[in-house]
Amino acid sequence: MEFIVSKEHKTAINPKRNENFPEWYQQVIKEADMAENSPVRGCMVIKPWGYTLWENVQKELDNKFKQTGHVNAYFPLFIPLHLMEKEAKHVKGFAKECAVVTHHRLEADKKEVLKPAGKLEEPLVIRPTSETIIGEMFSKWIQSYRDLPLLINQWANIVRWEMRTRLFLRTTEFLWQEGHTAHQTEKEAWEETLTILNIYKDFAENYMAIPVLTGEKTENERFPGAVKTLCIEAMMQDRKALQSGTSHFLGQNFAKASNIQFQDRKGNLSYVWTTSWGVSTRLIGGMIMVHGDDNGMCLPPRLAPTQVVVLPIIKEESDKEKVLSYCNEVVGKLRNQQYSGNNIRVYLDTRDRNAGEKSWEWTKKGVPVILEIGPRDIKNDNVFVARRDRSRKERYSQKKDVLIDEITDVLESIQAALFDRARSFREDNTREIDDYNSFKQYFTSDKKDTSGIFGGFALSYWCGSQECENKINDELGVTIRCIPLDIKISSKGKCILCGKISTQKVVFARAY
Repeated sequence: MEFIVSKEHKTAINPKRNENFPEWYQQVIKEADMAENSPVRGCMVIKPWGYTLWENVQKELDNKFKQTGHVNAYFPLFIPLHLMEKEAKHVKGFAKECAVVTHHRLEADKKEVLKPAGKLEEPLVIRPTSETIIGEMFSKWIQSYRDLPLLINQWANIVRWEMRTRLFLRTTEFLWQEGHTAHQTEKEAWEETLTILNIYKDFAENYMAIPVLTGEKTENERFPGAVKTLCIEAMMQDRKALQSGTSHFLGQNFAKASNIQFQDRKGNLSYVWTTSWGVSTRLIGGMIMVHGDDNGMCLPPRLAPTQVVVLPIIKEESDKEKVLSYCNEVVGKLRNQQYSGNNIRVYLDTRDRNAGEKSWEWTKKGVPVILEIGPRDIKNDNVFVARRDRSRKERYSQKKDVLIDEITDVLESIQAALFDRARSFREDNTREIDDYNSFKQYFTSDKKDTSGIFGGFALSYWCGSQECENKINDELGVTIRCIPLDIKISSKGKCILCGKISTQKVVFARAY
């Protein structure tokens, strides 16, 4: 194996992460050609590279859901207002974000100006989430204990009228999956809530290569209408938290609102126990902010739309046939290799463009492995290898057959390296803090710093009162991300704000 050390210090993204993180994030999306803003305010067009990444997320998660007995269905985009009104607490939580349809057609006036016409007898809410419409259907489908458990998932779009939007992270319309289940007992519903939480954790860590904390949300942060909300929380490179998935134990609240009852084995009528859970396209935003660098996106191999790109280096027309023949041989052998249960996804880039430009393009897209092959490489039976998880200075030559035999190990090494790097970053930026002055200092930025990078995760005691939680949020813009399930607290301490004795430490952070 021959290592080539390059003197190239150029980076693809301007500004750099530590100069202006929000703008860096937007530029990574642009340079990776993942998405762009649409003509509709707050909405995005997901371009093929970004959408293929979402399809891979969808495929892997869908398989995990089906392995645990869930089946897919689809429910209407429009929800009659009277169904929303059945669950007042739930609706109140989404009311300001609801888009409402009040007319069913357009008509042109004498000046050919289109105006809404045909007012609906009842307004239709464009779904901000589907508990109410699905609850209505469950009440018809469930009659007996024999109909339970009912384990339903749907892949859909959601509309929430957001005031401040950012591609993938928070848009007016976004894509997601939402699971909805009904059970005979409280125990079964709680076990379902935990099962999904563990699926999300496994997917985040083993596919997205993002370490996450699991925990319970406080009442302030709980899903409207839920008894308990569990979550996975990840740290981004600006040290903010991203809520990356939620699993809600709804108790019997929605069952009573929608009158979902079943006849038990003794012939008595009982309300079912329900759950709901979901993740969205914000997972893509999370992967960008955890793994991206100053050269663009850096994709975990298990989800990358293309895992290996082969670039023919053709400087003379007389070399073209020989180089392409060799490249096709390499591509064919790579495609026969298995990685993570699938054939390796390989692309041979034969576009009539400068090889250096193509290399930068695929680097910015985050392809895990780029192979360059020219006449000199063929002469030595080599390929020139660039791993996306490493600096461009660390590209190296390797024997073709060795690379083909080891490509699975290379991809898995990249997957592991991304996870380890993200975990180390989180550990380096997590503090146990026991006094409020230190807490404030930790979360107070230098006003001269435009990057927005400061703070991190703080593990601190909390007395459980909303008053303390709200005061900290009002003063510092810091919220309790979760009451962690991963961290066992064996001692008592004083609440970080009021000083009352507490037995629970929680995770504080700024968040998206």
